[in-house]
Amino acid sequence: MLKKIITIFCLSYSALAIGQLGGETTYQFLNLISSPRQAALGGKVLTNVDYDVTQALYNPATINAEMDNQLALNYTSYLGGISYGTVAYASTINRRIQTFHAGITYINYGSFDGYDENGNSTGTFSGNETALSIGYALQIGFSDFYIGANLKLITSKLEQYNSLGVATDFGLLYINKDLDFIAALAVRNLGAQITTYADLRERLPFEVDFGMSQKLENVPIRWHVTLENLQQWPIASSNPARAVSDLSGNQTDEKIGFLGQVIRHTILGAEIFPEGGFNIRLGYNFRRGEELRIIDQRNFSGLSAGISIKMNKMRFSYTHAKYTSAANSNFFGLQIDLQ
Repeated sequence: MLKKIITIFCLSYSALAIGQLGGETTYQFLNLISSPRQAALGGKVLTNVDYDVTQALYNPATINAEMDNQLALNYTSYLGGISYGTVAYASTINRRIQTFHAGITYINYGSFDGYDENGNSTGTFSGNETALSIGYALQIGFSDFYIGANLKLITSKLEQYNSLGVATDFGLLYINKDLDFIAALAVRNLGAQITTYADLRERLPFEVDFGMSQKLENVPIRWHVTLENLQQWPIASSNPARAVSDLSGNQTDEKIGFLGQVIRHTILGAEIFPEGGFNIRLGYNFRRGEELRIIDQRNFSGLSAGISIKMNKMRFSYTHAKYTSAANSNFFGLQIDLQ
C-alpha cells in the first residue's frame, strides 16, 4: 500500500514539476501564508500535528483528532494595502471515520483607479479571490505514515473579469513518536481553470514542499526545516542591481552557485515552549531575505517573530514578518475551542 502511494506522489511530481516563476501562473494567493504561526516559523511549515486547525490548509495530512471542534480565524495586513484571511474548522465524526476539515482563504486587493487607452478615468474597480476547501486524512494501516488530501474550489474576480478553478493538495506525513520527529511532503495546487478570465488559460501555482521538525528532549524547543518549491530548479536568478563593473566599464553579472540555489529553498523555524499556553516563535526565510535585501543596508528581510497566548478556550496569535525596509506584514489569529 505504501509503495503504491509513494509511486503516485512521484508520478504526480514528474508530470507537473515544471519551473514556475512568479507572475506566470494564476491564483497566486493559494500559496500565501495561512496563519500567524506559519508566518512566524518562516512562512511554510508542514509538520504541526496538533490543535492547529489552520495547518491543514497547507498540508492536509496533518488533519487529526486534536483539531475536533476547533475554529480558527486569521487576518493579515499584507503589502500594498492588500488584506487577506483564512478560516478553518475541523470535526471528528467518530473514531472510524475520523476527522473532516473545511477551510476558506480570501484575499481582497483593494481599490484601483481605472483609465481607458486615452487616459480618461473610468472610475474605480477592485479585485478579490476565494478558495473553499474540504480535507480528509487517514493513517496507512498501522504504520507511522499518514496521507491526506484537500479539494479546493476557487473563484476569482479581477475588475470585470471572472474565473473559476478547481485544485487538490496531497500530503504525506511520517511521525516517529519515540524521537518526537515528524517529516512531511506536500504537493499543492494540482488542478486547472474551469472558466478563464478572457479566453486565456493559465496554469495554477503548483508547488512541492518538504519539511521536518523535532522537539528537543531536554529543552522546550521544536525546530523546523522546510525545503520549499522543490519543483523549480534553479530557483534564483541573478539580480541586475548586483552586477559588478570594472574600470573599463565591463559588467559581470551576479553569480549564484549551487549552495546559493539550495539555501534559497530553505526555511528555518523554532518554537519555544511549543506545548505551553504561552510560546514564542522565530523564523527565517532565506529566499525572501536574499531577494528583498538592499545592498549595503541591513533591513532584516526574511526574519519573522511571533507569540501565542492561550486563555481558557481561546488562543491568540500574532506575528510580525520583515519583508523590506519600506513594507512589512502583521498576522493576527484567533483559535476557539468550541467543545
